[in-house]
Formats: sequence, structure tokens, C-alpha cells
Amino acid sequence: MTYQKPNFRHPLAPTNNLGLSRREYEGALSTLCAGCGHDSISNAIITACFENSIEPHKVAKLSGIGCSSKTPTYFLGNSHGFNTVHGRMPSVTTGANMANRDLTYIGVSGDGDSASIGLGQFAHVVRRNLNMLYIVENNGCYGLTKGQNSATTDLGSISKSGNANKFSPIDLCNLSMQLGATFVARSFSGDKDQLVPLIKAAMSHRGFAFIDVISPCVTFNNNPGSKKSYDFVREHQEATSNIDFVPMQQEITTQYDAGTTQEVTLHDGSVIHLHKPIDGFDIHNPRTAMRAMKDHQERDEILTGLLYVDTDPVDLHDVINTNSKPLNSLTKEELCPGNKTLQSINESLR
Repeated sequence: MTYQKPNFRHPLAPTNNLGLSRREYEGALSTLCAGCGHDSISNAIITACFENSIEPHKVAKLSGIGCSSKTPTYFLGNSHGFNTVHGRMPSVTTGANMANRDLTYIGVSGDGDSASIGLGQFAHVVRRNLNMLYIVENNGCYGLTKGQNSATTDLGSISKSGNANKFSPIDLCNLSMQLGATFVARSFSGDKDQLVPLIKAAMSHRGFAFIDVISPCVTFNNNPGSKKSYDFVREHQEATSNIDFVPMQQEITTQYDAGTTQEVTLHDGSVIHLHKPIDGFDIHNPRTAMRAMKDHQERDEILTGLLYVDTDPVDLHDVINTNSKPLNSLTKEELCPGNKTLQSINESLR
């Protein structure tokens, strides 16, 4: 038996600035387990791209291997896509980005794909500050191979088999900041109000934007004792602040005291409520974020929200001074500038 989504679009369905409905941003029907947090993340990506009015054909989505790496099939069906081998998504994304900087790159990975077999590649794509959104759908287990502990499984977390993890986890947010990421955030798949604005902001960021999303595995890691179950995360989550993302328009300014909430009306008439972040937290200082994450971890709490952002980043294209045009649009004259230019290059290397 096969299932297909109908092509019908209701004539009164809301559209964005491009005249596209949300349906144009969807993908195939999910084959993941019912209740999987990964499907909520796919839905958040669909919502963020729709609300940001991103043209689907100008998006490239890439992944590796694992339950998480299947999810690009379930969003942005009209975009470019490439499913790489296990742990190798960062290098393929780097090559694609170098060839065409005009696309929006979304890399989707998992805790096994990024923190185990792909950790080396992950480290290098971070330190090079590749202009992309990198999402880790973090369920703390290998869901595709029957739920073994992964490199991000929390110390003492109890698996479905009843065994407690004896090894300290790799904190990918902490590692990203140490390696030089210019946008770092953590969220929960079940917190759409927080996750969607973070994705919207990350896609608008020029540089490497990393979001670690706790995404419970309902089949193998949603049991009592698991520190990445729905119940545990909901009970131990603390956000840096209540946030929203405002696209570039005429500046909206406001002032309000720490610890208070301020209502702000946006350009489209919608209203957001701003709340000052937790005491002593500075999103422009990675040391503050790493210290705060450590403090919350020691209290068995998960700090979510925007953890760090560099508002003046230098991405890989700036560092190596690449051509501003996609390679497939370069003319013969641009690709072959002539003997005089070649001789000049040779002389500069002597």
C-alpha cells in the first residue's frame, strides 16, 4: 500500500510574500515512528522557511545516515537534496557551498552522525565557519540500530534495557563554541514556539549556525530514567529568554528593565512579548554560555534558547576570497583569463 499527499490547495490557504502556501514547503509522508521528535523538527523547518519566504528551489538540504538523516525527505520537496554516507555530510556541503554560495544550505544530522563517526568532519566545518544551518536531531541513542547509547547519552541515563550509561557525554553546543561557531543554540523538538524562531534566525545568519535539538526517540529512549525523554526534558528545561525573530525591515526599538516583559508590535501587525534573559547571561560571550550550560548540567537541567551569536562573522568565502558567482555561471573568459594572468600567478609563487 502506498500513500500520497493530495495536490489540492485550498483557495483560502494562507500564503507568504512569494505567494506560496505552506504546502509548497512540505515533503513526502514520514515513515518514522509515530510521535518521533524528528517529525516535529521537520515541521518547524517547514514553518520557518514558509514564514521567512525562502524560495524552495534556492535551498540545498544535506544529511548523512540515521533516523535524523532521513528527515530531509519530509520537508522542502522542491529543493535540492543530497544524502551522503555516514558522517560525511559536512565535506559534501562544503564542496557544494564553494561551488554555489547563492543557495541556502541546511544540514541535518544526528548524534551518531555528528558526535561519533562524523566528529572529525563536524569539527572542521565548524572551525571554517561555513555559511550553513547545521541541525543535530539529538535523541541520545542509535535509533536506527535498536537504541544503543550514543556519544551524547547523558552520564547515568538509563536505556530501555535498564542499563545506566557510564561515560560522560559530548556536548556539541559547548564544542561548537570552542571551535569558533558564530551562532549556537539548543532547543527541544516539542517546543515549537522556541524552535521556529531559532531556525529562522539561523538561516538568516551569515556563517556557521548550529542548533542542537533534543529529540526524544519514542521507541528506544523515552523510558523512565532516560535524560532525553519527553518527560525529563519538559521537567528540566530552562530557556535563556523568550525569543522571536524579526526580519530586516525599518528598525523597531524598545527599552525595558531586566526581569520584566515588554510587548512589541511587528511590521506585519503581530505582537511579540520580550523577556530579559537570565541574570548574567550574555549571548555575545561564549564563556558566559559555556559556564551557564555547565551550571545547569550540574543541576540536571537543560539550558535552551540562543546561547551564542557573533553579529559580525567572517565566513569561509571571506577567508579564502572565493568568486562571488556560482561556478556554473562563470563564462569561458572568467574561467580562462589568458596566458598573461597565468604568468602573473606563476611569478607570485616563485
